[in-house]
Amino acid sequence: MIRALSALFSSMTLLKRKSIEAVASRRPARGERESSRTNFSRDAGEKRMTPRFAPVTFSEMDGVRYLHFGTEWVQGAMRLRKPDAIELEYAQQMMAWLLFLSPSEPDFHVAQLGLGAAALTKFSHRHFARAKVTAVELNPAVIVAGRSMFALRDDDARLTVLEQDAWDYVMDGAHTATIDALQVDLYDATARGPVLDTTAFYRACRRVLKAPGVMTINLFGDHDSFPKNIVRICDAFDNRVLVFPEVHDGNVIAMAFNGPAIDVSWETLEARAEVVESATKLPAKDWVKKLRAANARQEERLVI
Repeated sequence: MIRALSALFSSMTLLKRKSIEAVASRRPARGERESSRTNFSRDAGEKRMTPRFAPVTFSEMDGVRYLHFGTEWVQGAMRLRKPDAIELEYAQQMMAWLLFLSPSEPDFHVAQLGLGAAALTKFSHRHFARAKVTAVELNPAVIVAGRSMFALRDDDARLTVLEQDAWDYVMDGAHTATIDALQVDLYDATARGPVLDTTAFYRACRRVLKAPGVMTINLFGDHDSFPKNIVRICDAFDNRVLVFPEVHDGNVIAMAFNGPAIDVSWETLEARAEVVESATKLPAKDWVKKLRAANARQEERLVI
């Protein structure tokens, strides 16, 4: 089942292809579904076997297992000796909400839209003993891969993995103001931009957040989808958005805030980062340096 893909490891630029679905899995946009049904009825006599999702495949190198969707592009990774650690830098940055929220608070809820190799879900479940952890994944094969190949545990009292469209999850009124930290990583295999990227989607993401609440999202920095997504996220979150510098030649993590305004010294954030780094071994002090350097008019204090 494991096959080496030597070309995959020739350049770290391939990591920008982190995604959830392949082109074959892309469904019509919400407004196009009715016409798609009409076209389907016309073609009902034709026998076609078009897969809804690309195949889930794997490779290993230097003690790291990689998730693919039938191509060389990396969809996620796990170091075999540290299955609950977060291997990739951009995925570590998705946890930067820890600088602003405490997962030890009662009823704390972390949600992940797009499971991938389950790194964020596993990490949250292991390290935040009081938190509820939810992952939402459309492709059932990715869920099976997470449990069979990437050490994702079965659901329990704190962990829930849902086979569901992320759009449907955030649009469900039952989830309004129920999430403290929302981590969004929804791409197709071409990495041309997030699969869900409308202002309506980002507003729905904000609605599911508590106050305070933080969304982190993986964007594709060297594609024309990036400025469009930044504008839409800013519209949905009233310009309360920070970005990290680009990593892995493409991935840019953005953070968007809901709830009370934040006005804090960088020294206070550095002290918080030391606590986070000690508790989780994540590079939180580096997060503070990069956020301070990458965001204009935030050099003296973080005001957002």
